[in-house]
Amino acid sequence: MKVVRLSSGISIRRTIAEGTEQQVTAVKAIIQEVREHGDQAMLRYTEKWDGAKLISLRVTDEEITQAVKRFDPQLAKDLTEAAENIRAYHESQQQKGYRLDSEDGSYVAQRVSPIESAGLYVPGGTAAYPSSVLMNVIPAQVAGVSRIVLISPPSQDGTLSDGVLVSAHILGITEVYKSGGAQAIAALAYGTESIAAVDKITGPGNIFVALAKREVNGDVAIDMIAGPSEIAIIADESAYADEVAADLLSQAEHDPLASAVLLTTSEKLADAVSKQVKQQLASLPREAIAGAAIANHSVIYLGKTIEELITAANQLAPEHLEIMTTDAEAVAERILHAGAIFIGRFSSEPIGDYFAGTNHVLPTNSTARFSSALAVYDFIKRTSIIRYSEKAWENNKEKIARLARLEGLEGHARAVESRSWKKETNK
Repeated sequence: MKVVRLSSGISIRRTIAEGTEQQVTAVKAIIQEVREHGDQAMLRYTEKWDGAKLISLRVTDEEITQAVKRFDPQLAKDLTEAAENIRAYHESQQQKGYRLDSEDGSYVAQRVSPIESAGLYVPGGTAAYPSSVLMNVIPAQVAGVSRIVLISPPSQDGTLSDGVLVSAHILGITEVYKSGGAQAIAALAYGTESIAAVDKITGPGNIFVALAKREVNGDVAIDMIAGPSEIAIIADESAYADEVAADLLSQAEHDPLASAVLLTTSEKLADAVSKQVKQQLASLPREAIAGAAIANHSVIYLGKTIEELITAANQLAPEHLEIMTTDAEAVAERILHAGAIFIGRFSSEPIGDYFAGTNHVLPTNSTARFSSALAVYDFIKRTSIIRYSEKAWENNKEKIARLARLEGLEGHARAVESRSWKKETNK
């Protein structure tokens, strides 16, 4: 890994990938094709891009049953326990409405209610992600979403991974479809003969998924525009080089575009981590993917003080931030921007990916400056409720009318005043 010295003039903030003109054009064409031709377009694109020739997009109950029978019972128990941890964490995010009553008989209130339907995209391609099923479905269930749809790209034999199907089974999800890429997002947004449109789409994916989510945003809600995975680690001389290197590679293996960054004050650690990354990479099954990420999108930053590292981390606003310093808790208190923070030597990033209970669908490309992890909040709506009494109207009508006329909106003023024109006998 290359080593760069931090300086006041250096910017390490990442930007959201816009996609090439060719990619954007292709995504728009795919979405239009799905809108016009529905299932026919979906099946054609699934064969073209995934190499799977399907008769039907929907996963059958029998396919799920067989996946459960084949699956390792211990892994099923592990997924179930992980699901329990995730559910417990997200249940703390539940919100209640409120009502504020006035002495004149008026009240204002807020009603909290779930969205009716959610389409949850589970990535496929170079790897299958049962954990993404848990992370997307459970917050929606806790929120009370009544219709939850899973969609994921199939392998060339036309199947979804047993892990994905077993995770859906554990959570009681039966509406599962085989499709990926921009066509899957289009189907969720606009519907086809087989797939009814949803109110919100969540879940990470490749550049085509990200561009498609951006394109349909507004016609349907989305969670975020997610980019390739990122990890940053703040470490001092107390950290172990082999552990730091292993954690950097844990995210580099996701995608050739993934980013792994070490922020340290120790030249000795920087040199040792660089050597460890090279050594561990050689035996990593996904060496080609991780190697590309390390070579092209990863770096070790050397700073003079911990303060410099904290400033740089806040500028970077990474998806995942690990802190391996002698005063890790104190450093964590000063982090303003990160999707998730992992404090101390034993809190390696994969613990959050799978088991701790926190959500691993996180903001990337420095958007943690203003975005948050996927949560129950993403699946609820807050509705304002107003009931004005006659007394309140009488006391405030002139004030409201004056404010309306201040903005040049005579119709607003008259609407409020109109109540005074009516007689009780002439309703």
